[in-house]
Amino acid sequence: MGATQNKSLANGKLSFEEFRQEVLKDYELAVTSREASLIGRKEVLTGKAKFGIFGDGKELGQIALSKCFKPGDIRSGYYRDQTLMFATGMSDVEQFFAQLYANPDIKEEPASAGRMMNGHYGTRWIDDNGEWKDLTAQPNSTSDISPTAGQMVRALGVAYASKMYRNADNLKTGFEKFSKNGNEVSFCTIGDASTSEGLFWETLNAAGVLKVPLAVCVWDDGYGISVPRAYQTSKNSISEALSGLQYDEKLDSGVEIYRVKGWDYAALVETFKKGVERIRETHIPALFHIQEVTQPQGHSTSGSHERYKSKERLEWEKEMDCIKKLREFVLENAIANEDELVALEEQAKDYARNCKQTAWNKFLQPIKDQISTCTSLSNEVVNEGGDNAAYISSLVAELNGIKEPIRKDVLRTTQRILKYSAGNSSAVQHLRNFYEELKADARDKFNSHLHSQSASAVANIKEVKAAYSDNSAMLNGFEILNKFFDHTFAANPAVFAFGEDVGKIGDVNQGFAGLQEKYGELRISDAGIREATIVGQGLGMALRGLRPIAEIQYLDYLLYGLQPLSDDVATLQYRTKGGQKCPLIIRTRGHRLEGIWHSGSPMGMIINSLRGMHICVPRNMVQAAGMYNTLLQSDEPAVVVECLNGYRLKEKMPDNLAEFTVPFGIPEVLQEGDDITIVSYGSTLRVIQEAIELYLKPQGISCELIDVQTLLPFDTTGRIVESLKKTSRIVFIDEDVPGGASAYMFQQVMELQGGFRWLDAAPRTIAAQPHRPAYATDGDYFSKPNAEDIAAVIEEIMAE
Repeated sequence: MGATQNKSLANGKLSFEEFRQEVLKDYELAVTSREASLIGRKEVLTGKAKFGIFGDGKELGQIALSKCFKPGDIRSGYYRDQTLMFATGMSDVEQFFAQLYANPDIKEEPASAGRMMNGHYGTRWIDDNGEWKDLTAQPNSTSDISPTAGQMVRALGVAYASKMYRNADNLKTGFEKFSKNGNEVSFCTIGDASTSEGLFWETLNAAGVLKVPLAVCVWDDGYGISVPRAYQTSKNSISEALSGLQYDEKLDSGVEIYRVKGWDYAALVETFKKGVERIRETHIPALFHIQEVTQPQGHSTSGSHERYKSKERLEWEKEMDCIKKLREFVLENAIANEDELVALEEQAKDYARNCKQTAWNKFLQPIKDQISTCTSLSNEVVNEGGDNAAYISSLVAELNGIKEPIRKDVLRTTQRILKYSAGNSSAVQHLRNFYEELKADARDKFNSHLHSQSASAVANIKEVKAAYSDNSAMLNGFEILNKFFDHTFAANPAVFAFGEDVGKIGDVNQGFAGLQEKYGELRISDAGIREATIVGQGLGMALRGLRPIAEIQYLDYLLYGLQPLSDDVATLQYRTKGGQKCPLIIRTRGHRLEGIWHSGSPMGMIINSLRGMHICVPRNMVQAAGMYNTLLQSDEPAVVVECLNGYRLKEKMPDNLAEFTVPFGIPEVLQEGDDITIVSYGSTLRVIQEAIELYLKPQGISCELIDVQTLLPFDTTGRIVESLKKTSRIVFIDEDVPGGASAYMFQQVMELQGGFRWLDAAPRTIAAQPHRPAYATDGDYFSKPNAEDIAAVIEEIMAE
């Protein structure tokens, strides 16, 4: 229902009968969506669903907005957009309830396979082989996230991709699945209270500067949970607060601002029509402030809005309810009579109730089938007459007595029965096989797709070793990167780079020096000091078939962009169960430099907040180039942390610079030895080599030095344990704080790989001090592991 909503009303060309039919369809959809919200709340309160958050009160504005959607357009929204999803055909009422019940079947709940709570939408952009669908042939929704305003930076990137597709000559052919000359609009929806978030303001400013086709719709119902708008927004109005951003034709900069009431059907349709047409044609962004919106059921099922709204406010909301106002509009304009509306309302409510029941039955039936199988196999065990037969029978009866069972009940009961099943008869073995099938099914439904499963996954990229000859040049590290990027931009039209100081000066370390002049300002561009939207810019581009390299100037500044990376990029494959992908590359630099905010190595924070991304820690720029080659052949996102003190070091440039690849999760042995295994990465490796040469080697201590190369993934082949088997001693060293990445490496080798079995001495970690590094050379020396400290610890290990 709603998938065939025609657009003639928005186009303004229709007869009265066509107008009548469309208005009545809109009314029916609004009533259907409202009924779905009301039923959804009841399902939570009766225990069938865990939590509910709904879009009641916003039906009319979202139906009007849907009339502006065209194939190829993209939504980045929030958790109250159910009516918009129904009206555009990107979801339906049955799928709405499937998500409410957390149905893990991707066919029934295609947005997330039950992995996200209700109201979190998304369409499937990737086919079963991991290949892109034709995004221009369908309306599209990016995958929602819960953090308020988190959708803003992604919407900016989606819009920026349209700008690139319209203006970049290198994209005119070969990208037909992603754009038709950049005509696609990025629609972003957000609740008024969430406009208090910094991401909202950063995005609006960036959109005005970049001039991209972004339509931001603010649904203003007067509250942020229980906090009134006056406590949230300057001037008590987001459109008034943003008035300084109003588009200026002379400057050709800024954001168009529209205001319209959320209950005014005709004005909503006309305002969206006018505004979105202008966005699509001119790429001038716009904000639509939808005012006087109501929220009939309050914020969510977690509480009642009667606790914080006055009686007068509650009465006003009843009077100004958008469905009530549309009903009055229909009667006043003789579009339908009372009897016709009552019949239509009953039809809509019946439809919503039927969708609810169908979704519930589809959720429950596979669990009932599992219970049936468990019962049958368990009864076979009971029939063998063991000592625990009666108790097993009681467990089976208990399982069958659960009124609304879930998969957990089946697996737990099966495991308990197996604990009380003696011997290894065929009946017990059949039950054990069933238990293993349950676990495998659960892994697929709840734990799969953290990373790509396509042929282009990082793990499937073939290793091509770096090739050298007598004529291989010795260059500074930054020169090697510069030549690498030159090759890459010449060969791959999908690659774009942007960030602070990236364009005109070629980045602070000259990796892009001279390349903007060669490839143009669209391919290699400067960005403002706005790390979150730099990440969002790359995120949206990567979602639409491009290969952005988004630069965060220093690793310490990654904190500003960590939220969209952690909540959005890193979780995307998982939360859509492979339905969307985002091969974004974050290029940054860090480790040793000068001062508290220019020499951080917060690797523990990064690896623990970015599971789902790859974390590359190259020790030099040749290695970094090989990692970029690997990533650009893959369809997965990553952070590459280049070493700040490596740009001026001489390296031998591979003859196959543009082709060689570094395999991920495969450590490299830099130096073989017999007495102790030393595990590290990045800049620290050079400090370790200094310790070996100055102190350890003269004492006859034979060190095996291993570069892990990537922290995510980490040593997928067990190479470090193989070294430990030989040396029986191990130390993990890096520049992070104690308990950070060195502790992570320790846990991976000692626990997951069973390295403890081969130890003859207590393993160690050597990390930086627990504070940020002090300034200047002495600050670096006394804040982070130095050659003398490393040698002393290794000498202690050898003395045990």
